[in-house]
Amino acid sequence: MQITGENITLENLYAAAHNSSAKVELAASAKAEMKKSRDYIEGRISSGEVMYGVNTGFGAFSSVRISDAEIEQLQRNLIRSHSMGVGAPFTKTETRAMMILRANALAKGHSGIRPLVVEKILEFLNNDIIPVVPSQGSVGASGDLAPLSHLALTIIGEGDAWGKDGKIVHVTELLKAKGIEPLELKAKEGLSMINGCQVMTSIGLLSLWEARRLLWLADLAGAMSLEGLRGSRKPFDPLIQASRPHPGEGKTGRNLIKLMGATSEIAESHAVNDPRVQDAYSLRCMPAVHGAAKDALRYVVKVLETEANSSTDNPLVFADANKVLSCGNFHGMPVAHAMDFAGIAISSQASISECRISKMISTQMSELPPFLTPNGGLNSGHMIVQVAAASLVSENKVLAHPASVDSIPTSAEKEDHVSMGTIAARKFAQILRNAENVVAMELLSATQALDLLAPLKPAAAVKAAFDHIRKTVPYAKEDRIFSKDVEAIKAMMVSGDLMKVVESAVGELEW
Repeated sequence: MQITGENITLENLYAAAHNSSAKVELAASAKAEMKKSRDYIEGRISSGEVMYGVNTGFGAFSSVRISDAEIEQLQRNLIRSHSMGVGAPFTKTETRAMMILRANALAKGHSGIRPLVVEKILEFLNNDIIPVVPSQGSVGASGDLAPLSHLALTIIGEGDAWGKDGKIVHVTELLKAKGIEPLELKAKEGLSMINGCQVMTSIGLLSLWEARRLLWLADLAGAMSLEGLRGSRKPFDPLIQASRPHPGEGKTGRNLIKLMGATSEIAESHAVNDPRVQDAYSLRCMPAVHGAAKDALRYVVKVLETEANSSTDNPLVFADANKVLSCGNFHGMPVAHAMDFAGIAISSQASISECRISKMISTQMSELPPFLTPNGGLNSGHMIVQVAAASLVSENKVLAHPASVDSIPTSAEKEDHVSMGTIAARKFAQILRNAENVVAMELLSATQALDLLAPLKPAAAVKAAFDHIRKTVPYAKEDRIFSKDVEAIKAMMVSGDLMKVVESAVGELEW
């Protein structure tokens, strides 16, 4: 993978972050832009000009002039003092993504730093020297100052890194073993390494890749539940979606028809003399609800991909225009708003999934045995499967409260409005984990419901997914530890195996 400053996508970031053997390099074109920017800034330094972050203090100390002899010490002090993160560290995969995004932002050539800075970040990355970055301590004001400072601290040879078997070691131990020198910071380079939203953006993009997969699985779970509840396919007629042309609604309707086919033995069994006029919203409105989540996430991906390929430093250097401009491109609000929106969308998706579980365990709604067990009373069946799903949905309601509506002044009122974007991204990751478990629970209940309808069979990909799940998770004739079943189904989801089975049966789904 080459870093150009322009080429980060959801897909290539996820792939590079998860592949520790993947090599990442600075493109020659980006290196040339960085050198031009650096030559320009060095010329202005040599003329004695005062420039924020180059030969002044930071934040509220921006009016304090720093002597030329102290400029390099200024940069080291900045990194040391701003390394104030706390809490559990981000994973190696998450930190790899941060390193790639930080390198990409600097590669655009608007920071006035040496190409060596990006090359050193990539040297660490390519040699699997990954900084330990605490997950808490960022307000998303001047970007992710605290976590990015921990990343930079390791690059300059003073921080911690991930050693073998998940052990945390001082980075000097790894540098010595691999014969690598740390970075020596020059003017402006410390500030440039920590100004930006790469932490919140990396966590967001990695989670969005997994959220896209979850939306496909939610369509599958909904299709399986509809068959288990003997629901109607009529609400997915293309004429209906065409009359309300939200893109996600049409895509979801087509996904559901593809997953279920035109009919099945189950569908034919209730095609005549069915007293129900309409299904519950959680079945009938899947195109609207699932589709809205798809539309929301596509918007959020666009925002974060834009951010990933942006210059977020302060000041920014425009050598061709002969300008060094102080600005606010580091502010995390675009990402914060998007992450909050994504959290709301996935919370809603999990909620409708839980509604379908609730329908399947209720005799009033399903006409199946109470709690999906053939011998109720002695067995509780899926009673607590639904309770656990309800718990996660309720937890998501709390987590979905937007972080971006909060602000608290920092740096002696100099940084008086902040985004809380990293909190929003971390919350979204937890909302996603909860939603994955809820969809796994729905798949568990739906397969049990389909077994209770035997010998009638579902059609298309529903049958293929049912058969795949049943290879590992058998029909429950009596109570067992259902949490183990949920874990097994979630493993199929996260590994991608379940989607591979579906796609081999009916082709790719839309999102």
